[in-house]
Amino acid sequence: MASQQPSEACCNVPPIVAEDYAYKGQYIVVDGMRTYTTGPANAKRALLIVYDIFGFFPQTLQGADILAFSDSEHPYQVFMPDFFEGQPADISWYPPDNDDKGKKLGAFFKGPAAPPKTVERIPKVVKLLQDKDPHIESWGIVGYCWGGKIVNLSLQEGTPFKAGAAVHPAMVDPKDAPGITVPVAMLPSKDEDKEAVEQWQKGLKVENLVEWFPDQVHGFMAARGDLKKENVRKEYQRGYKVLLDFFHNNLPPFL
Repeated sequence: MASQQPSEACCNVPPIVAEDYAYKGQYIVVDGMRTYTTGPANAKRALLIVYDIFGFFPQTLQGADILAFSDSEHPYQVFMPDFFEGQPADISWYPPDNDDKGKKLGAFFKGPAAPPKTVERIPKVVKLLQDKDPHIESWGIVGYCWGGKIVNLSLQEGTPFKAGAAVHPAMVDPKDAPGITVPVAMLPSKDEDKEAVEQWQKGLKVENLVEWFPDQVHGFMAARGDLKKENVRKEYQRGYKVLLDFFHNNLPPFL
């Protein structure tokens, strides 16, 4: 199917805080994991966020708050579990520009960040949250970098999600695309493999949106975003507007 064009009438992203962000939510425990939650408790739509390998960073928490509150017609309850259980990767390992960094990242991806370990846990997390709050009517999922791979694998047949978005995703594999069963968005940066993304989109059988950010680095909407730089801040804001418009248009209930 053809890509969707984001609505221009949906949402207003607030000014971006470059330093010392004061998050709006709180932490709860879900399936034994510390989980950041934000958004109105009576919202009927919910988003599960899968962070990048660096875990809870101010830029990622700010993004969760933006998603929760910026669509006045459709606020969201947002949940971000600590899938690494307090042991994320060290951001100094990236980029892996020497052997030591490469070895540390490689070991991390084979251990805590091995995608199947997280993918198999996600349905249980959603069920626990749904049981706790039965008035939630639909779920979406957002993943950053490594979390983008988790999104692709979590939108296959039997998914609990009605829509999903992969933001500057790692490990883009066109083979994941044909099995995706719900509307999906991808927001690649300049560091993603253009051919892989194009082949992934060609393989989709669902409504989709691919929006490029060609002058931004991998991770700019999450832990690696240097929001003190004007252009990064501007594109970070644009990226969240794209996500909000996408979920506004694709995640029921609709007005």
